Amino acid sequence: MARDTPSTLVAAPALPAAHDPRYAEGVGLVLLATLLWSISGLLVRSIESTGSWQLVVYRSASMVVSLLVIIALRHRGRVVAAFRAVGWLGVLGGVCFAVSSICYLFSVLNTTVANTAFLYATTPFFAAILAWLVMRERVRPTTWLALAVAITGTGLMVLEGVEAGHWLGNLFGLLSAVGFGAQMVVVRFGRHLDMMPSMCLGGVLATVAGLVMAADVAIAPHDLGICFLMGSVQLAVPLALFTLGSRFVPVVQLSLLALLDPVFNPLWAWLGVGEVPGSLTLLGGAVVLLAVGADALWAARPLRTVAA
Repeated sequence: MARDTPSTLVAAPALPAAHDPRYAEGVGLVLLATLLWSISGLLVRSIESTGSWQLVVYRSASMVVSLLVIIALRHRGRVVAAFRAVGWLGVLGGVCFAVSSICYLFSVLNTTVANTAFLYATTPFFAAILAWLVMRERVRPTTWLALAVAITGTGLMVLEGVEAGHWLGNLFGLLSAVGFGAQMVVVRFGRHLDMMPSMCLGGVLATVAGLVMAADVAIAPHDLGICFLMGSVQLAVPLALFTLGSRFVPVVQLSLLALLDPVFNPLWAWLGVGEVPGSLTLLGGAVVLLAVGADALWAARPLRTVAA
């Protein structure tokens, strides 16, 4: 997700769905969505000459067009009604999504793909903290412990980023994670609604911001094609796939499958453009992924007990 990976767009089954005939289909859809999200860094690195705000404009605009088509199909043409249904929550979620999306792009442009991906993996922790502050939702002690471990890993990446002159990119990466964490909390408020129109509103806001900030909107045909891929194939299409697949996959498994994004994102950048992350980035990223994965597995323990 941004790589923009909305892990709570649709309520998933509370218990493992291994006996659900559509469970395998759901896992396949979620895996495909995650793999499509993971090519974000490679696509950004494939841009040849376009400026950052121009990228924001065309990436966001293509996402908006694609999402409008998907929303029209999902709601059988009642697009206006779908946008009205999300109300002020949709606008608030759109603002959070726009901030996260813009910061994610600026992070990739100012640091390594690996740094951005690993920093973005801290999103669940920011979502938990914000839910605790705003909604007074209880945060498990194990989550606080995992957060402390993740902060250690983040510190290693930031340290290497400062030494390499990439501190700004690391800052944008953290802001992107905070923005999407806030968006996840908004989605939880409106969990009874289809919040895809909120994502579309976020794309509109990001497009407007880009138009205001960009010196001009000229773009080379090659870069325009890349922006179209980013907005549609890498953002809108996997969003629809994830939304469909998550209906048949437990939330904990969704969290673990989403970890494939920060794993594959640096891999595609390495294979595609030869970008090799530093040793501290890899170490810090491994610590973050371990913390997120362990917290998700620990959260699954009550579900396994109930299932038994």
